[in-house]
Amino acid sequence: MSIRRCILFLLLPFFSFAQEDSVAVVFKKDPVYRKRQLLVGAANAAVWGGTTVLLNEVWYKDYPRTSFHAFDDANNWRYMDKFGHAFTAYKLASIEYFSWTWAGVRPQKAVWLSGGLSWGYLFTVEILDGFSEGWGFSFADLGANTIGSGLFVAQQLIWKDQRIRLKFSYKPSPFAELRPNVLGSTFPERVLKDYNAQSYWVSVSPGMFMPPKVYFPRWLQVSIGYSAHEMLNGDSNLYTIDGFTYRARSEFALSLDLDWSQLPIRRVWLKKLLQPLNAIKLPFPALYWRNGVCYFGMF
Repeated sequence: MSIRRCILFLLLPFFSFAQEDSVAVVFKKDPVYRKRQLLVGAANAAVWGGTTVLLNEVWYKDYPRTSFHAFDDANNWRYMDKFGHAFTAYKLASIEYFSWTWAGVRPQKAVWLSGGLSWGYLFTVEILDGFSEGWGFSFADLGANTIGSGLFVAQQLIWKDQRIRLKFSYKPSPFAELRPNVLGSTFPERVLKDYNAQSYWVSVSPGMFMPPKVYFPRWLQVSIGYSAHEMLNGDSNLYTIDGFTYRARSEFALSLDLDWSQLPIRRVWLKKLLQPLNAIKLPFPALYWRNGVCYFGMF
């Protein structure tokens, strides 16, 4: 996940006030909801404008500007960057949706509004990239953003629930020490920049697809993960240090996970407190596959 997208992702939750149970609200033309809509709308405008200025100050101003152009980075970092785009777009859409339903917007309208705003936030980043000499407008990034936002929107329209969730996990890797200027020299930097330490997961709840007569816990998920190994360079799978060549390889995983929103928790405050955990893959033993070899590991 790049620093640019992370800024957008980290700031928006401060202006998100909804919880998943707010979808059950009986929507009325009430002054309270009108105030909430103005508040959420103003927060979106402030965050959108503020993050654009912030991104320019902390990222783009130190690099030469040029005319708008595109570049192809689809294969960079073995697609990890694209998974990060999709994950960020998905979570932004989720935050937006529950913010607007909290504000009294009907679910059908809130779905399209949240998907559009999520896509628009990240599209702004792509436009800024397009005017930077060091990067360019990435159609691959745009596609990943669309997949992330679209996954949330499609599920809300079809099932009015999220049966398939995108999640993130982090496990420290030894490779950041080899290129700390690129992969991070501190823990916060490595969480954002060391793709060897990151994993992105698609967590599915089989019980939510089964008829009511079939007992299968709706909170139990099956997770398929993707990560990379020995990846020290973005645009090449090979990188040599002190005569040793590191070869980047993709890694797949199969594990179990937990949907916190489906747990039979009666205390409303506790259920709300646990909702954000659905962005993180629960640490659990996994079956890994890398370079034709299967093995067991954690996560």
